[in-house]
Amino acid sequence: MIYAGGMARRSPTLEGFRLMWSSPSLGVAEIAWRWSFWAAAWFLVLFAAREYFDSLTVGGGDMFLLRSRQPVLVSKALSHIFRGTSMRVTVGACVLLVTLSAAWVVVAALGRAVSLREILLHFRPGGHAAVSLRALLGIHFLRTALILTALIGVVAAVLAAGAVTSPGDPSPGSAIIAFFAVLFVVVWIWSWLNWMLSLATIFAADGRDTFGAIGAAVHMCGTRSGPVAAVSTWFGLVHIVGWFAATSVVAFPLGFAPVLPAGMVLGGVLFVTLLYFAVVDYLYIGRLAAYVAILELPEAATVLGNDAASPMFTPSGPSNRIDPDELILSDVPV
Repeated sequence: MIYAGGMARRSPTLEGFRLMWSSPSLGVAEIAWRWSFWAAAWFLVLFAAREYFDSLTVGGGDMFLLRSRQPVLVSKALSHIFRGTSMRVTVGACVLLVTLSAAWVVVAALGRAVSLREILLHFRPGGHAAVSLRALLGIHFLRTALILTALIGVVAAVLAAGAVTSPGDPSPGSAIIAFFAVLFVVVWIWSWLNWMLSLATIFAADGRDTFGAIGAAVHMCGTRSGPVAAVSTWFGLVHIVGWFAATSVVAFPLGFAPVLPAGMVLGGVLFVTLLYFAVVDYLYIGRLAAYVAILELPEAATVLGNDAASPMFTPSGPSNRIDPDELILSDVPV
């Protein structure tokens, strides 16, 4: 498509998809560093759980009650086995949470620095792309702190539900409404702030610090809201389609549950689930590249939809090109 000055008009959304397909190594690298971290995290969690269970003392009386398979007796045995271990569990969980959070901040900052540099060089052929690792560390620290704050908000939702009911005057309906009302507010605030911080990572370059990158992201949402909303909409729709496809495919192995071993059914479900997460991580690179394209492409050369400065007629007469005001595949939210 051509705009009035003769420059080719390019869609940031299509640029994101184009980079995603032309440079698959970026998506594979994104999957590799994310999955490597989470594999190590799950290993540490399972190892800590194993060490905790090995530290428990199970006496002969407890084993007798467990083998009875009576719910009342089994619960009494479990209560005796786990008695006095709450402090140990709390301390271990806190140490593990702090360790994994610190590791995630470092690993995520390093991984995003590498991918962001490659994306910037794609739009700056032969140019310079200096990514600030310190800014990325600050942004991912804030994202991690935001997750911990959201968990506190979930606890607040539980407390709010308990505050509107009491044993003397039970009101389960009001408790449920209060819980989901507070939970909705917490999730909405968390998702918006987390998205803003993820957008700020593309500004962690050219000498910006953490708060400078966040301020630039807020400014971009105010000045280029159309393309930003369009990129989020199109990639969000692809994400939703992938989710529906995954839920449909996962029903296939579940349909054979009565005739196949449980291990095969669980393996099929796990395979489809992992494939879905791989697609989501791969799409994230395309969305990141689309946001970068909004910045790197000249504003006049970006498809904006309703652009009065883009005539359908060239100086030589009517043009046979596609109408640049056409909304199909344009970067205007539906």
